[in-house]
Amino acid sequence: MWLDVNGERRQSPIPRNMIFSCARLVSYVSNYMTLLPGDIITTGTPAGVALGMKPTQAWLKPGDVVTLGIKGLGEQRQKVISYTGK
Repeated sequence: MWLDVNGERRQSPIPRNMIFSCARLVSYVSNYMTLLPGDIITTGTPAGVALGMKPTQAWLKPGDVVTLGIKGLGEQRQKVISYTGK
């Protein structure tokens, strides 16, 4: 797994470093709901987010390009846009 912002690697977490394994998370959530193909279980954020950057936090801004992927599965790309809420 990996995530780049404007071509700069920000995150490359290792699943074995997660507090709970993917199998355990699926098992736990399955006790409370039926999981279907395409469902997503959010697990939190690995190191590399702006809030944790020192000394300068690098927040996303309009025009930034975020690319993320999983080896063997594929990748996706989004361009950050400004949204006024109107």
